[in-house]
Amino acid sequence: MFTDLQAAGAWSPSQPNRHEPDSPLGARAIPCERRWRQPGQHAGTPPEDITISRWVCTQADIRQEEATTPCDRYFLAIALKTTPLKLSRGRRTIFDGIMPAGTLYVGAPSQQLCALFSAPYDFLHFHPAASVYFPCPRPGAVPASSEIFNDLLLLRDPFAEQLAKALTEHGHLADREFARCIGRTLAMHVARHERPHTKVNALAKWRLRRVEEYVGAHFERCISLSQLAKVAGLSRMHFAAQFRVATGYRPREYLLHERVERAKSMLSSSDTPLAEVALAVGFCTQAHFSTVFKRMTGDTPARWRSAVRNASASSSRSDSDPASAHKAMSRVLGVDLS
Repeated sequence: MFTDLQAAGAWSPSQPNRHEPDSPLGARAIPCERRWRQPGQHAGTPPEDITISRWVCTQADIRQEEATTPCDRYFLAIALKTTPLKLSRGRRTIFDGIMPAGTLYVGAPSQQLCALFSAPYDFLHFHPAASVYFPCPRPGAVPASSEIFNDLLLLRDPFAEQLAKALTEHGHLADREFARCIGRTLAMHVARHERPHTKVNALAKWRLRRVEEYVGAHFERCISLSQLAKVAGLSRMHFAAQFRVATGYRPREYLLHERVERAKSMLSSSDTPLAEVALAVGFCTQAHFSTVFKRMTGDTPARWRSAVRNASASSSRSDSDPASAHKAMSRVLGVDLS
């Protein structure tokens, strides 16, 4: 969540493995990690000030990984898609919930971290040199920033998200200087960030379960922050902060996400007019529904429905070639169907 990854050869497509089947061009053009947080290094090449790699998997199996940040590097990760994830160190849980796309995680040098993945994931990983981007105040001193920037979790950092999109989607993947510029910008963005002084605990799981059940039963109604806080048994301020730590979403964002998911179900399984779908899932107007739907999915409701229908029709016509039909549906739904 930059370096050329050691010369032109490092930017060439890597051979796909079980974690990167049918990876898009962007995932292949940026070297994919064979082991978590280990981008690899070509023998005989000098270390770069920043290296970049991609950790991606379209399978839904449970996977646990462990890694330790090198003593001379920081670790920056940007989530390219929303995914459930648990991060821990020993018995200490750092994050356990739904990590939204655009989340930025920062780890300090020489720090061990364990990750538990339970769904498809896609992350960009950056390894900036500590001496270049997080320098010590004097030679031999311990970096004052190591504590400040260890386990820093910026949920939905818009600037980091835009940098990641520029690197993976805008056609500059083979441009070493462009990548280097992206990396330097991200590292400076992190180095200038001030960590919050107050630590917020995640919402207790039993409270979270009550909120999720309430939203699931009343998503079509107008639900206020006060109502959700009351369901959780907390003040509005404490509930909002703890809910975000636990889920990665602000309460309102979570409610909108649930409404969009319900809308997807209606769009794919019925011919209900868009205005009726909007009202059925809790939006006051079709215009607001369309705006939120496009922001979260990248498509308008009408185009999304059309794409799903076309993929379904293609699937029914492709009995002789089921692999191509699965690929068509995978592209529309954003999941692996194999």
